[in-house]
Amino acid sequence: MSQRQNPVAPSSHNGPRPAGPTAPEPGSFAPVGTLTPGAPSPAPPVPAAIPRPEYVGKATPDEGKASDVYDAAGVERIRAAGRLAAQAMEHTAAHIRPGVTTDELDRIAHAFLVERGAYPSCLGYRGFPRSICTSINEVICHGIPDGTVLEDGDIVNLDITAYLDGVHGDHNRTYLVGDVDEESRLLVERTEEALRRGIRAVKPGRQVNVIGRAIESYAKRFGYGVVRDFIGHGVGVDFHSGLVIPHYDAAPAHDRLLVPGMVFTIEPMLTLGTIEWDQWDDGWTVVTRDRRRTAQFEHTIVVTDDGAEILTLP
Repeated sequence: MSQRQNPVAPSSHNGPRPAGPTAPEPGSFAPVGTLTPGAPSPAPPVPAAIPRPEYVGKATPDEGKASDVYDAAGVERIRAAGRLAAQAMEHTAAHIRPGVTTDELDRIAHAFLVERGAYPSCLGYRGFPRSICTSINEVICHGIPDGTVLEDGDIVNLDITAYLDGVHGDHNRTYLVGDVDEESRLLVERTEEALRRGIRAVKPGRQVNVIGRAIESYAKRFGYGVVRDFIGHGVGVDFHSGLVIPHYDAAPAHDRLLVPGMVFTIEPMLTLGTIEWDQWDDGWTVVTRDRRRTAQFEHTIVVTDDGAEILTLP
């Protein structure tokens, strides 16, 4: 689950989509979205024996006090939580198809996590009402699962975080639903590549802002917008620590040095059009202002002695 940057950075996206061999063929463009909230339903229960994060039942989490740097034992705990989140992702994604509702996907992920002794971290975080985020088409992030039915040609992001043994592992991926237009397919593929490039930029001794520089320089090749107001973050004991990971070139700001043992998420959100956004009345769902499509991918990573290691692999 991405974090809202505070204060909000100015948003801008300049330049036309390029023509040439990388541009989609005529007739293969993504539709402009018309998504509306579906019918809500209550979240399934969490067994009483499963430990809860400290924020459950509170309006505001008590976070930002834990260190972002972990010893080997701490990293292994986060890896276990991250592995479970990734396994829940694989299990839930296998059910993505036209005709399934986002409520159904939420219940599948919820059951997978609680059956393995984990708490679904999204549930109750600042009042979020469900166990995962499901963000369709023009939804940038934080979509609430409900009765919305996935249709052929949609794209959908699943954001799943597992709380296990006192730590969180945070992971998200965007999936194609049925037969998807070429423009959307390329957006999804290139967003995942942007994440890979951000991870490869991580080296001890470098500044945090190199991550966003790698992501944005790649995204600009295709005329994509890079969302600025929602960011990667430190994760582990806290769901969202005070560490900020921009996905755009923020230099000279965000110059904190990367050090071995530092754990955080990288989760770029790329758009086909503007990076300006609106929020639904539910207080969570964030959509592109022009209602054009957007994609996101996320891993939790740890800085190593010579690079980075992904902690959210199945």
